[in-house]
Amino acid sequence: MNGRTVLERFPAGGPRGSWPAEEFAQARRSEGLPAEVVMDLATDMFLVIVRSGDAADATA
Repeated sequence: MNGRTVLERFPAGGPRGSWPAEEFAQARRSEGLPAEVVMDLATDMFLVIVRSGDAADATA
């Protein structure tokens, strides 16, 4: 996935019933950033990202 900015990383094995990556992404979306959560299988981490074109659109 090229053209992305990683805002934060979260371990996949979080506490049951807790979704910290989704909560972080939602907070960024409420600030106007088009943040989304993706899974990085190589590191077993959830990444909160903003795609390059989207980041430019959000700040314009």
